[in-house]
Amino acid sequence: MSAPGPLPTPPARVAASTRWPALAPFESPAFRRQWPADLSTAWALEMETIILGWYMLVESGSVVMLTVFGALMYVGTLLSPLLGTVGDRVGMRRLLGSMRTFYALLACVILALALSRSLTPGAVLVMAFLVGLVKPSDIGMRTALVGANVPPQHLVAAMGISRTTQDSARIGGALAGAAFMASLGMVGAYVLITVLYAVAAWVTFWGVGVPYRVAQASASPSHWQELKAGLSHVWHTPSVLAAMALAALVNLSAFPLSGGLMPYIARDVFGQGQQGLGTLVASYATGALLGSLLMSSLGSHLRPGRTMVGACALWHVFLLGLALPVGMGTAMALYLGSGLMQSLSMLALQVILLRGSQPVFRGRVMGVRMLAIYTLPIGLLVAGAIIPRFGFSALVLCYGATGLLLLAALAWCWRTDLLSAAAPANAPHRPA
Repeated sequence: MSAPGPLPTPPARVAASTRWPALAPFESPAFRRQWPADLSTAWALEMETIILGWYMLVESGSVVMLTVFGALMYVGTLLSPLLGTVGDRVGMRRLLGSMRTFYALLACVILALALSRSLTPGAVLVMAFLVGLVKPSDIGMRTALVGANVPPQHLVAAMGISRTTQDSARIGGALAGAAFMASLGMVGAYVLITVLYAVAAWVTFWGVGVPYRVAQASASPSHWQELKAGLSHVWHTPSVLAAMALAALVNLSAFPLSGGLMPYIARDVFGQGQQGLGTLVASYATGALLGSLLMSSLGSHLRPGRTMVGACALWHVFLLGLALPVGMGTAMALYLGSGLMQSLSMLALQVILLRGSQPVFRGRVMGVRMLAIYTLPIGLLVAGAIIPRFGFSALVLCYGATGLLLLAALAWCWRTDLLSAAAPANAPHRPA
């Protein structure tokens, strides 16, 4: 009798990157832990912004005070490069965990003021200033941590998946924030916000990867020299510098109409209450979520430089539609399209920054990226001066036309680095 042949080999387990390429980043344990921590933070931040923005508009009755509140939420952009330097030195996980603990403590203060009926617009402005010292850096630092936690071939998909935390927060957080404020009041809403911050801080400290530490960074004698080296790296990398310029542009001309002015647009332009505000924000965020899902699925086949510029142009075109005498339904459709284009443009921008930066500089590069947000409070404050004098439609036309003209100039100046098919910024990176 002949010896039995070898047993058949069982079929190998198919990796997630083969079955669903868009979910490949979740093969990294660190990314699997980071995503829920980022999600919890994003929901809390969005609920807080919606609730406090509405509170400021109702209690003060002034669009100027609303724009001051929005500007203070981003005052800390000047500190972002320094925080990025700290993150490169001590680890992104530790830095993010500390920032989220700070959010939780400030939320406890607002909760205590609301419980004691001592909350005032002045106190909200102080809290907005304190949150604004670190909030602008949160997105940049979590992006740098994603770049450290996932393989390069999964970077585009990881950016799309990571972005869903913000987009889902703008949908669910906006609707939940408005609903909680309307039904339970400030106290009930802030109990949930405090819990979300605390959970995010605990999960981040518990194990969002190992502390991301780069040995070369610690060799520098001071934080200032490390920061100077990071700024020099940005200045001498054309694609990164172009992406920084575009980030500053959209924060000046597009984001004020897509974020900080939303309470005014909902109440004074379309005559809506808190639920209407939540609906407008959710429409914009739904478009952004669709863009994130599109980028995670097909982004590896797109040209990031061209995608960034083209989607940014369409973003401004959709916003220009708000200057027309449209109804609430049309405004929701315009915000849906704006959110889609914004997501595609900003995700392509992040891919360009991470690909074009050396790993040792990632924290500092993303810190400088957050510095570009400083044009947002400028845009908000200028809008607060234009609206009472010339009206909302004039503001939309001014910002939309200015944004498109500056975008055309930027694309022309960096056409070799952003529009050329041979440019590194346009190299599609297909998963391995």
